[in-house]
Amino acid sequence: MRKARRLGLPARTARLRYTALYGVLFLLSGAGLLVITNLVSLGSTRISEVAPGNRPAQRFTLAAAQERVAELENQLSGAREAQSHQLLIGSAVALAVMVVVSVVLGRIIAGRVLRPLRTITAATRRISADNLHERLAVPGPADEVKDLADTIDGLLERLESSFAAQRRFVANASHELRTPLATMRASLDVAVAKPEPVPAQTVALADRLRTELDQVDRLLEGFLLLARAQHGALSDRATISLGRTVSAALEARAADITDRSLTVHDGEVRDSAWTRGNRTLLSRMADNLIDNAIAHNHDGGWIRVAATADGTTALLVVETGGHVLDEEQVARLAQPFQRLGADRTGSDSGSGLGLSIVAAIATAHGGGLDLRARPEGGLRAAVSLPLAAERAGVPA
Repeated sequence: MRKARRLGLPARTARLRYTALYGVLFLLSGAGLLVITNLVSLGSTRISEVAPGNRPAQRFTLAAAQERVAELENQLSGAREAQSHQLLIGSAVALAVMVVVSVVLGRIIAGRVLRPLRTITAATRRISADNLHERLAVPGPADEVKDLADTIDGLLERLESSFAAQRRFVANASHELRTPLATMRASLDVAVAKPEPVPAQTVALADRLRTELDQVDRLLEGFLLLARAQHGALSDRATISLGRTVSAALEARAADITDRSLTVHDGEVRDSAWTRGNRTLLSRMADNLIDNAIAHNHDGGWIRVAATADGTTALLVVETGGHVLDEEQVARLAQPFQRLGADRTGSDSGSGLGLSIVAAIATAHGGGLDLRARPEGGLRAAVSLPLAAERAGVPA
């Protein structure tokens, strides 16, 4: 392109190539139309005239001459009508043939024209947050299509840098924010553990501060986990049983379930729901679902857990009873800091990150979270994940 500009020639752009291509195509179509029309016209009716010498000698009079002229005019008119009719039929046939030819050629040309764009589209679909290092690297002349591919490559490079910076920020924030929390907690322990008697007000204040520090620590952990699920690359993938994962979560919270006199129905937890993903994140997903079911329930209530496989999908469902909930509010629970509060639980506890973390983890693993208000009351949380193709002999 640069050499052509130095020589004063038009730039070899996609627009110029397509213009020349369509011009040649229409030129060939027009030439074909003319050829077919002329070939049909050659078979038109010819006027056969009988030379006067071939007729018997006769005496021409003025009346006979006029009659002969009228006869020739009739013959000429009939020949013209026949030729016009034949030409009309030929043009219609040529038009039909060229329509078919033009459609076929247009489809072929359109395929060749759009081939680079299809290549760009397919390559762009393959690139996600896990492989932003890949590039389109479309070969070809420096035209508009190549400029588009290079622009997308530049965008991917900027996105990769942004994601890398965000991951570094998450890692640094995890260290920098946890350190002062640990220092504050240690200072409280030292202040309360002094040999001299500590005033009751100081002990109560220390307990209150420890509770708040624990809440801040859990909130920070939720932030970091949410950021990792939404923007971090999933490493250490393994084949995991959702049934065993949710059963482990239930066992770890057996004391909390007993304290609230909750009844757990886990008859549909089967060892057929296997998926591939990060073990830590999927375990946290199951933990959050069970924690949510325990915290947002009423004493003496129930929890129903199911882990099944359906076709190519592994499904984990956790249901609870309770009050009838607003469907519009339930649909927003997968967003950070959205909660139903006292209308559902009788208290305003929780950070509002539990279900948003579940949704982020499910999305990061190629699945999703479906939240629905049960008509009889309570909530149904269903996580769908891709079913693992191979699971035999793989530990949970």
